[in-house]
Amino acid sequence: MILIADSGSTKTDWILAIKDFDSAEEGWKSVSLQTDGINPFHQTKIEILKLLGDSLIPKLHMALDMLNLEANIAEVAFYGAGCMEQTIPVMKSVLGDLFPTAAIVVENDLLGAARALLGEEKGVACILGTGANSCYYDGEKIVKNIPPLGYILGDEGSGAAMGKIFLNGLFKEKLPQSLREAFLAEYGMTYVDVIERIYRQPLANRFLASTTKFILRNIHEEGMEEIVRDNFRDFFQNNICAYTTLGERRISAVGSIAYYFKDYFINVAKAFGYEVDKIMVSPIGGMLHYHKYHSNLM
Repeated sequence: MILIADSGSTKTDWILAIKDFDSAEEGWKSVSLQTDGINPFHQTKIEILKLLGDSLIPKLHMALDMLNLEANIAEVAFYGAGCMEQTIPVMKSVLGDLFPTAAIVVENDLLGAARALLGEEKGVACILGTGANSCYYDGEKIVKNIPPLGYILGDEGSGAAMGKIFLNGLFKEKLPQSLREAFLAEYGMTYVDVIERIYRQPLANRFLASTTKFILRNIHEEGMEEIVRDNFRDFFQNNICAYTTLGERRISAVGSIAYYFKDYFINVAKAFGYEVDKIMVSPIGGMLHYHKYHSNLM
């Protein structure tokens, strides 16, 4: 069995792939699970162990009635936000404690996205969700990465960045007053509430990104399509153009912003001379496909 995780700070998607050596077909079946988010940059080993011990392990046992389940998992691949040089050993230690006989792989979420989107092919891969990130991938590793800098200094192309452009237009009267009234009514907020939510409460990036649902529903209202285009133009100008010298003009993306606004993403990519290859709302299926063909169980 192979256990794969795509983890963010909010939620972690897990998929357990089971090799069926008696099957005449492809020989794999899978079970999908979800737990709270895991970020080893913000959480200690003890906190992560407790979270997984209280949620993942019971869910695995509910999905598969098997003795010594943990010992039967041969490989674990964990891709997550906050997984970097100094935190990867923590996650490896946690997973090694839980699955003592498994081969453990821990990498950052961007490499996971690149593997899910491109497999062994080279190209530009990006994540466009609440936050944003991008890289040039040579089919094996990330060769170049323009740092996203987070939603205050960067994150162009993300839901948070789109929300900033939208709220700026809403309150600086660049968008119709009727749209501002509709937004405030739907969210049950005033202008003061919005400012309070962004500057005085935690997780402002998530609130900003939440406005993209309103943007999508009202996409054909005056000025809304231009907000989406501006967000993607900023993304290409400040991030993707840096990869052009590497000679690859194909780009693939994972994440809700890329997926639900894909027509705009494709058009802006074309304007910058890029061809969009793949767009996925979630990378977990692509990660599973990658590890099926890079597994010692094959």
